[in-house]
Amino acid sequence: MKTQEFIYTISYHEDEADVCQLEMRSLFSAENITNFVESTLEIDPSRSPFIKGRIDIKAANESFEELLTDVQKIGLEEDSYKVVFIKGTRNIPFTERKRMERVAGACIKGNVNLHNPDKIYAIMFGNGRWIFGDYQESTSVWLAHQGKPNQYSTALSTRLARAVVNIAVPHPSGTKAIDPCCGIGTVLIEALSMGIDIVGSDINPLVTGKARENIAHFQLNGEVLLQDIKDVTGKYDAAIIDMPYNLCSVLPYEEKLSMLKSARRFAKKAVIVSIEEVDDAILQAGFTIVDRCIAKKGNFKRHVLVCS
Repeated sequence: MKTQEFIYTISYHEDEADVCQLEMRSLFSAENITNFVESTLEIDPSRSPFIKGRIDIKAANESFEELLTDVQKIGLEEDSYKVVFIKGTRNIPFTERKRMERVAGACIKGNVNLHNPDKIYAIMFGNGRWIFGDYQESTSVWLAHQGKPNQYSTALSTRLARAVVNIAVPHPSGTKAIDPCCGIGTVLIEALSMGIDIVGSDINPLVTGKARENIAHFQLNGEVLLQDIKDVTGKYDAAIIDMPYNLCSVLPYEEKLSMLKSARRFAKKAVIVSIEEVDDAILQAGFTIVDRCIAKKGNFKRHVLVCS
């Protein structure tokens, strides 16, 4: 039986290129991504803030005309449908793209509905051949999470938090994660909304209650404990640590080192987010840095480091 293949279409702002590349390496082991990823891995396209949609490939051919023949042989029939052209590796004029949508649509039995179809199909040219398949659009789940009732000026954006979660937990099944400096729960909300088994904790009693309120606001269920990172017990497959800071100061080196040593004790893997370089403390804590990127927002930068 032939293995199902998928195309994931990608879009990102130039400031996000580094984060997107790290997320794609984590999710798909894919390097130097431009506008799409081809993989045999099936994931919900709404997981990533950079994935715009997924094509479940039904037919592929070097010739567009022969692709149409292949689609006709499948014998597709829908109550209502539409076909969309997805940008790939060949620059096709707009009028030609629309023609291709129409002729591909003519290979399917049913009623064309451009506004509210029961089914969406896609065509694109990528990796040297024409592709046709089911198309699932991504939903910007993270965007709705911007409306949480409690906000924190130095918290990660929901978009970056979602990417960081995917970097830390690319394959959620059987993975147990922790955010031991969870603040108001930005990372927790993104992880919980993806069905990831994660627990949060924070030393600050002023934020743990707000984190619980934020989680409940989105009808999610997650545990938030009031505890110091040094007091975390148990073992976790992954930890996500956004190193605390405020607008006026950052943590002293010894405090950062103590936090990272604690994380090394309870986590097999850690994704560490910091506004300053923390390589020395990470290495001294016993971690190895296996991948990294810079997350930019204008002139503001965060270091994102994957450690094992």
